Amino acid sequence: MKVSRLKWQEIRKQYPNQWVLIEALKANSQKNNREIQDMEVISEYNDSTTAWRGYKALHLANPLRELYIFHTSNEKIEVIEDRFTGIRRNA
Repeated sequence: MKVSRLKWQEIRKQYPNQWVLIEALKANSQKNNREIQDMEVISEYNDSTTAWRGYKALHLANPLRELYIFHTSNEKIEVIEDRFTGIRRNA
């Protein structure tokens, strides 16, 4: 199976005014921002509730995949990394 590596602007053209579930194929982190260079559209949705259901089901089955949901009306996408710095306790 060949994976289509797309840029965000290409996805916006192919899926206008849609919620898209994407997988990051090539990404890096800089200054608490995750920059996604190449991505693949997994699914498209008309509403955010259905998109989140699709995300949760796929993430539960494949937790190591880097998945995101975006709306294609956004000219740019931004993923801010939030590092956990708290203390964990054993219950």
